[in-house]
Amino acid sequence: MGVVNVTPDSFSDGGRWFDTDTAIAHGHELIEQGADIVDVGGESTRPGAVRVDAEEEQRRVLPVIRALSAAGAVVSIDTMNADTAERALSAGARIVNDVSGGRADARMTAVAAMARVPFVVMHWRAHSAQMQQHTRYEDVVADVTEELLRQLDDAVAAGIDPANIIVDPGLGFSKTGDQNWELLAQLEAFTALGHPLLVAASRKRFLGDVLARDGVPRPTDEREDATVALTTLAALADAWAVRVHAPRPSADAVRVVRRLRQAERLEQ
Repeated sequence: MGVVNVTPDSFSDGGRWFDTDTAIAHGHELIEQGADIVDVGGESTRPGAVRVDAEEEQRRVLPVIRALSAAGAVVSIDTMNADTAERALSAGARIVNDVSGGRADARMTAVAAMARVPFVVMHWRAHSAQMQQHTRYEDVVADVTEELLRQLDDAVAAGIDPANIIVDPGLGFSKTGDQNWELLAQLEAFTALGHPLLVAASRKRFLGDVLARDGVPRPTDEREDATVALTTLAALADAWAVRVHAPRPSADAVRVVRRLRQAERLEQ
């Protein structure tokens, strides 16, 4: 899953693809690099980000979605707003990627259920401006799993086909760096939920901290090798997809893991 942030303030590439034509061109570039899905979002969800209204969000994303979908791309809409999701689906999007897992907008699950499209349920506790004030867990893996199960139950109760649900543990969302690593060390807890698993770790702050030099985190655009390492681990854990800013190296890592799996099956 390749990322197109049509925003001025996303943590990794805010502003680079803010222009509609540039965002469309970047979407095509991501596909050429090996992305199977292009995830288009018009609102930054980095820690501390200020929300944008639905009208502005739609102004940013709908022309991009229309163009990419018309060219045959599989597009997901990255939004917490049900009206934006509905309009994005009408514009050609085929997946709804809601980082709140249906909690930010009570109508979101109904929209996804009516459209009968894949719906990403991410573990979520609070909006970006407050989310890092909600990092208290007794056992982060057990607690995130339990809270995700409640979100999954809500989605199914709203009419979403369980076969259309994708889970995401929400790395970086109401999580400290150490908690992110605990979740990554036990990805099998999330594949055990019985739904495809999406892992979204690309270039995040906890990678910059691991790569820090003299206490200074590695800059965002210099975290790609670490991202690919996590893509490899996610693929070995049988994740369904990884959400990344640079698809080519991650796609290569997935091919290597796939070939390794083939060799393992032959040995058996």
